[in-house]
Amino acid sequence: MSVCDWALTHPLLRAYHDEIWCRPCHDDRLLFEYLVLESFQAGLSWLTILKKKEAFEEAFDHFEIDRVAAYDQKKIEELLTNPNIVRHRRKIENSIRMAQIVQSLREEYGSFDAYIWHFTEGKIIDGQYRTMSEVPTQSPLSAMISQDLYRRGCRFVGPVIIYSYLQAIGILNDHLVNCPSRT
Repeated sequence: MSVCDWALTHPLLRAYHDEIWCRPCHDDRLLFEYLVLESFQAGLSWLTILKKKEAFEEAFDHFEIDRVAAYDQKKIEELLTNPNIVRHRRKIENSIRMAQIVQSLREEYGSFDAYIWHFTEGKIIDGQYRTMSEVPTQSPLSAMISQDLYRRGCRFVGPVIIYSYLQAIGILNDHLVNCPSRT
């Protein structure tokens, strides 16, 4: 049995693969955290984001949804001067907007978890892939969720980003069939 080969290129990727990737997540705060981190990945490598993950957690108040939703211009300026995170104004402003959208989704669905998992009726989609070349970068599901989030006001949530997000939160299980991390 062998690990999904992308995880072998760096210890942080290996830890992410072994401990988080494709494992079902139902915690609203973590679901929001992964959405923000994935949106910051747009145009960058996932390894870049993982290297800055702790700094992101500290800078964004551990992704407490209500706190991030209340960020003001002063906080935006503070984040823009933080050398330990990705300093991209539109992505920072989008993170605040996404927190506010998650608040609305909690009112509408009862939780962010209920919203994001309703697209598959709470079911995990098991890829059953044998090689990494078989794993898609987007799907009709990621396109549908991307469109819904975009319609609600989220940005940096294209179908490829959302596909990665669905892997991160375990809606998609794309561990290769012979990977020991497969659950």
